[in-house]
Amino acid sequence: MTYSGAVKVGGPAEVHELQNLMISKVAVGPMDNNAYLLRCRATDEQLLIDAANDASTLLTLIGDDGIASVVTTHRHGDHWQALDEVVAATGARTYSGRDDAEGIPVPTDVPVGDGDKIRVGRVELTARHLVGHTPGSIALVYDDPHGHPHVFTGDCLFPGGPGRTTNPEDFASLMDGLEAKVFGPLPDETWVYPGHGNDTTLGAERPHLPEWHARGW
Repeated sequence: MTYSGAVKVGGPAEVHELQNLMISKVAVGPMDNNAYLLRCRATDEQLLIDAANDASTLLTLIGDDGIASVVTTHRHGDHWQALDEVVAATGARTYSGRDDAEGIPVPTDVPVGDGDKIRVGRVELTARHLVGHTPGSIALVYDDPHGHPHVFTGDCLFPGGPGRTTNPEDFASLMDGLEAKVFGPLPDETWVYPGHGNDTTLGAERPHLPEWHARGW
C-alpha cells in the first residue's frame, strides 16, 4: 500500500515504511490530531509522537510490544489528552521541549533543547526548538541515511503555512526558526508530518515563504 499521509479519525493508520524505520500515522480526537508511532526496524523499539487523544486507539496501535518513550511536541492541551493513560499503561519515558514542560500536566522525564538527540532503537532524531506557536515547541528531524530527511513539525508547520501565532513578534520568531532550522538546512524532498491534517514536503511549501511573510500568518 502506498503511503499518502491522509488519515481520518476512526479510520485506519497509514504506515510509511523506510529502510530503518516504520512510521504509523493515525488521527484521533475532536480536533483531528495526528499521532505518529515510530518503530526501529532493527530493534523493534517504539516511540510515540503526541499522545493527543483516544488512548484506546493509541494503545491498540502500539500493541503488545509497548513503547520506550513518548515525545510531546508542545504544551497545547489537544496534544496530550491521552498522555497520562498511555504512560500509565506502558511506563514510557516522557520528552518535551524544555520551555513547554511546565504546561504539560504529565511530568516530563527528559526536557529537550535545540539540537538534542532522541533515540528509538538505533534510529536518531534531532530536536529543533521553534519559538512562536508556543515558547517550547519542538520539531523532530530524522535524517534518513538511505533517503531524504523526515520532519515531525507538531503545530509549527502545515501544508499552506506556519502554525498559529497571536502577535507579530511570535510570527516573526516562528518564521525565523523555520527558515533557519528547517527550510535552510533541509532539502526540498524532506517529508513533513504535521500535528493535524495531511503531510507535505518542504519543496511544496518553500515557494510560498514570501507569501507567508507578506500576509503575516
